[in-house]
Amino acid sequence: MQLRELEESRIVQRTIFASVPPKVEYALTEFGKSLEPILERMVEAGEHYVALKKKETNDT
Repeated sequence: MQLRELEESRIVQRTIFASVPPKVEYALTEFGKSLEPILERMVEAGEHYVALKKKETNDT
């Protein structure tokens, strides 16, 4: 996903500062923060999968 898509989905909020050079900051919205447990579980599942694949490789 691109930052613009995350913004459109209201997962992140973009703040534009009127400065030179231009400055933009992104922050998680409350909805974005609510996704953290899901993302953490996805990371755990991915790490588990990688560990299984390494074990398969070492066992052959």
